[in-house]
Amino acid sequence: MSEDISRRPRAERAARMAPLAVLPVFLKLTGRRVVVVGGSEAAVWKAELLAAAGAEVMVYAEAPCPAMLDLAKAPPAGSITLHHRAWTPADLGDAAFAIGAFEEDADAAAFAAEARGAGVPVNVIDKPAFCDVQFGGIVNRSPLVIGISTDGAAPVFGQAVRARIEALLPQGFARWADAARRWRRRVQSLDLPFQARRRFWELFSERAMATPEAVPPACLTIELERAARATAEARTGRIVLVGAGPGDPELLTMRAVRALQSADVIVHDDLVPAAVLDVARREAERISAGKRGRGPSCRQEDINALVIRLAAEGKHVVRLKAGDPMIFGRAGEEIAAAEARGIPVEVVPGISAAQGAAAALKLSLTHRDHARRLQYVTAHGRDGRLPRDLSWPALTDPAASTIVYMPGATWHELAAGLIAKGLSAATPAIAVVNATRPDEVRIAGTVADLAGRLAARAWTGPLLILYGDAFGAAGQEAATGALASLPQPV
Repeated sequence: MSEDISRRPRAERAARMAPLAVLPVFLKLTGRRVVVVGGSEAAVWKAELLAAAGAEVMVYAEAPCPAMLDLAKAPPAGSITLHHRAWTPADLGDAAFAIGAFEEDADAAAFAAEARGAGVPVNVIDKPAFCDVQFGGIVNRSPLVIGISTDGAAPVFGQAVRARIEALLPQGFARWADAARRWRRRVQSLDLPFQARRRFWELFSERAMATPEAVPPACLTIELERAARATAEARTGRIVLVGAGPGDPELLTMRAVRALQSADVIVHDDLVPAAVLDVARREAERISAGKRGRGPSCRQEDINALVIRLAAEGKHVVRLKAGDPMIFGRAGEEIAAAEARGIPVEVVPGISAAQGAAAALKLSLTHRDHARRLQYVTAHGRDGRLPRDLSWPALTDPAASTIVYMPGATWHELAAGLIAKGLSAATPAIAVVNATRPDEVRIAGTVADLAGRLAARAWTGPLLILYGDAFGAAGQEAATGALASLPQPV
């Protein structure tokens, strides 16, 4: 279908927040009075946690365990005062928070009722029915603190998630977060516009991510301030072309995630799935500038003009493209248009659709026994038809692995041309729809019969076709063996 069937880029709103089982909040307790009732080991952990947050902890326990006695003598922070008696309702009067450890539900219910009557949030250890507030898993890189909750549904799973985050999060982030806290007032006092201040913290975050175990040097503030001022003086924003990968958000690079989470505006392709957009900063404006080979598409000139206008307004624009922006993504045109206006452009590569499909099939694109060359080709020309300047000798080379992009409307013609130019009709071919996504579909066949197999099956989404001897028996088995378990597109 020709590109003269066009539409305009359109603004979108971020997806609404999905329902939350609980609301994650962070409670400031420094210098505030908190009540803990009970002297058991479970109460000890809660008292220690509250003291670590700087609270003035009042513990009421008639028979505190040895660990509670030891903790009261040497709390980690804040203070702990141990009262060797039962609690009374008067003890809750000016408390910011109340926690109780009770064996019997009746005692728990009475404590919760008194706390709520006094307007005090309450937690009863291991009795969620009486809790206004629940404790989750904690990853401590203070002042960077991460809380994890499963709303009591799967505590062991929550512990596993915490362990994973602990392993991924460098201990050195605590130093960087502390440096940010110390430098924040200075940055706020600088005569910098909002965009420049944000650029300061983006550069700070990039340095922290790159050197997490380094001690942030004091001179870094001067370096970052100069870079931020340069941003302000330029009076223009910037454009980052970001590869969204083939669809699985876990295949985004860390650099792509950072770009998405610092963007003012995201101009994205139709083929970028919602799961990838969900990674972005929720406040970022989102604009769909879709280009589809078999449906109404935004004109490239309109996309170029839109992205340049937004950047000229001083915004950080992320141009989010499916796969890798430098592979059949028309990135060259967008880069040239921006640079002609003096707008800086950065490129963040992504996992290509070909790489994603090969990984899903567990097939080497350059198997030494079958392929001496790897080639990517588009089956979609400017007019929406099969390009007329294809190199048939290259495409019919039996020693090449060939990946065909955008072949949905033209594969039948391309396959006929390959066979007519001498490629064996029995050459293995595999179609992969929505590579790496939950609704991925694989259809195995040969160059001769794959068009018929595609026509016989309902499918929607980005299509990639791989053909060559490297996709022989192993590839056919990998593709057909998964068909029964894959969902049928509608």
